[in-house]
Amino acid sequence: MQEIDKISGLPKDLFDIANISREQQQIKIEVKRARFKKMMTIVSGIEDKQITKELGKEMKQKLACGGTVKDNNIELQGNHRKKVKEMLIKKGYKEELIDA
Repeated sequence: MQEIDKISGLPKDLFDIANISREQQQIKIEVKRARFKKMMTIVSGIEDKQITKELGKEMKQKLACGGTVKDNNIELQGNHRKKVKEMLIKKGYKEELIDA
């Protein structure tokens, strides 16, 4: 028997707040020159700090680069704009709301 969400009236497996909020977030991906003429990819606009940390860790591993999470922004060493956009789309973020 499926559990029904009391607020929406939808089955709980269909109603996932995390996915709904993910589809509405405006995310900005920009590349800046950092110190010593090095490139830095900055991902901003992800609202949840925990998700930002997890995404930052996963991006660093998959892109084989260094980086950090500061002020709810993901900072990656190098120019990874296209690959980051592809990763965010696979995670469920809408392509139209990603400004790269």
